[in-house]
Amino acid sequence: MSAHFGTRLRKGAVNTTVAALAVAALAASQAPDVTADGHGRQTAADTPSADASTGTGDSATGNSPYYTDLPPLNSPNPAPSESSATTPVATGTAEAGIPATVLDAYKKAETELARSKPGCNLPWQLLAAIGKVESGQARGGDVTADGTTVTPILGPVLNGVGFANISDTDNGAYDGDTTHDRAVGPMQFIPSTWAWAGRDGNADGKKDPNNIYDAALAAGHYLCRYDWDMATTSGMRRAILSYNNSTDYLNTVLSWLEYYRKGTHEVADGTGTVPGNRSDDGTSTMPTTPSTPSVPSTPGTPSTPSTPEKPTKPSVPSTPAPPNKPTPPTPAPTPTQTVDHLEAAGAVTVTAMAGDTYTDRISARAETAAGKTVAKVRIRFSIVGDTDATFTGGESVATIATDTKGVALAPALVAGEKTGAFTVRATVLGRTLTPLDYAATVTARAADTLARTSQTALTCTVGGEFADQVELKATYKGAVADKVAATATLIKSADDSTENDKGPYFKDAITGAPVRTLALQTDANGLLQLPKLYADDTAGTYLLRVTTTGGATLTLELTVTAAASDPGTGSGSASSSPSPTPTASESTTPTA
Repeated sequence: MSAHFGTRLRKGAVNTTVAALAVAALAASQAPDVTADGHGRQTAADTPSADASTGTGDSATGNSPYYTDLPPLNSPNPAPSESSATTPVATGTAEAGIPATVLDAYKKAETELARSKPGCNLPWQLLAAIGKVESGQARGGDVTADGTTVTPILGPVLNGVGFANISDTDNGAYDGDTTHDRAVGPMQFIPSTWAWAGRDGNADGKKDPNNIYDAALAAGHYLCRYDWDMATTSGMRRAILSYNNSTDYLNTVLSWLEYYRKGTHEVADGTGTVPGNRSDDGTSTMPTTPSTPSVPSTPGTPSTPSTPEKPTKPSVPSTPAPPNKPTPPTPAPTPTQTVDHLEAAGAVTVTAMAGDTYTDRISARAETAAGKTVAKVRIRFSIVGDTDATFTGGESVATIATDTKGVALAPALVAGEKTGAFTVRATVLGRTLTPLDYAATVTARAADTLARTSQTALTCTVGGEFADQVELKATYKGAVADKVAATATLIKSADDSTENDKGPYFKDAITGAPVRTLALQTDANGLLQLPKLYADDTAGTYLLRVTTTGGATLTLELTVTAAASDPGTGSGSASSSPSPTPTASESTTPTA
């Protein structure tokens, strides 16, 4: 990328041969289900193809060019090629060095991801491998003390000439280009991806794609966004391909990952090695125009030197301009430019209980004015409103490319704990069109059934305490109902659910005063254990009613008997028998 990426260098045949052998060795050391062809390269059949439904139809970098240099073999004396006298590659000591600030950013990102997304199992060496391939570790660690690159790192203009065609999405805020987007920073995020994936990795209150701490943390979250597990081969492949959808890119990153796993060391900022070969080396980005070379063809008429006018007439053949004028035809519109509107491809209203994954997936279809579907259009889904709902992976924004039927399927929605309504908004990247809104609702966690976990009779003598604490299990449609709100009330009678003013009671946790209504919540296993119950001096049979959000209700009998030293006594409206004190198994009439 010349001024942006550094001078392009050509490696000799020796380096190419050694690099190929390195890939073979590295491929052999991958997980068992990674296969390689006869040259040690992972085959395209082994890697997941672009899939809009999983997010790989998009990419963090817009599939921008990347450095193709491979790590050297750990061999001090690789055999030189007969076709080149190039000095053999070094043992790799210099290549294993990572600039101090850059290395610190990768390790801090790994620590944060281990806390926020432990199931991703992201190794910092993967961030280092991507950082090497994308920017040569921020141009060899050319960063300030806070991790910001000394000069911005910009990829080529994504104008469709040799690269993807991505119209400006940030008004030039990140890349300085108000016409087209460009990949930005040491991890090469395009602005539309950074808009939702950006993170503040150094706690300075900003999300700067040119800061290695911010970019490394953003890259980690990007790789982990669909619950992909980097400890599995398939998870890591999908994540890397979502960063740049190229099998060659995948192989290059995996090579550096394995190389860094074998050992690295810290070097001073600004002294790291910078790669020299890029994936777009040798490709032409400007078309040639053969119109001017046609003029020299006129000297083919020197046979008539006698008349000087004739040389001037050959200039008339410059009228081949007409064939040249039509040559710059109006460029065909890109798929994005043909989109007139978005249509819902499925449900427009979705509902889920707090903590659950929505059953219905949100999807949008891109169409022309004539209603024809449009493939390969990037659609951004954004969660809008006061909600903690997210897409799978914990993100609030996802960019998905439409498939061959013009449909983009958003990742599954996961309801948070905050109940209420919010909006999922679909927009076309690169166009200003009316957004398509979907109504989403989060309802409170609910239970439809309550049951005691024990059948022991709940009995107590006046002035005493119940030996057994009440424990219930809540379920919803047969499944455990966790974190469900519940209310326990000692009621007057089966027909009167108002709070009783006598009989059993709970104790206030602070003052110890009698309490006959409690607000509770089931635990992660759907269990609800009530606090210990106490009895006042009124014997009789009382009722405890427990209700939950969702309508589950259970009423339990509590029996309070007279003390053995004072048989047959009772007070208030609680009924008692003149016969000897009833046993726990005998029934008594509930108090009024």
